[in-house]
Amino acid sequence: MQIHRHWLVLAGFFGLTATMLGAYGTHGLAASGSTASQLAAFNTAVHYQFFHALALLVLGWCGVRSKVITFAGFAFLLGILGFCGSIYAMVLLGSKGLGFITPAGGLCFMLGWAALIWTGCRLGGKNE
Repeated sequence: MQIHRHWLVLAGFFGLTATMLGAYGTHGLAASGSTASQLAAFNTAVHYQFFHALALLVLGWCGVRSKVITFAGFAFLLGILGFCGSIYAMVLLGSKGLGFITPAGGLCFMLGWAALIWTGCRLGGKNE
């Protein structure tokens, strides 16, 4: 089985930072007087970051090497940075100007999952 180290490193990094941000959201952000809406948005970003860190972990261990798998990994990476990152910035920095990036990050997530569907259909029961 071929292990893709770079996806594993990114999965660990984003899993670690999601854990740290989740703890901050629960303890620090809640105590700072943030609104319920801000806390909910922040928690959504943390959850999406965790889910996609796990997706990167799977890509690292899946053993399939293809351009489409690489595309999926980069799509998940851009999704975490765009979707989650823009929400974190809006909540922590009060920057509403980054809101246009959030849907683009969500689209990256969807493209990553679509790439995995494509790869699964192309494999047709065989390993590449």
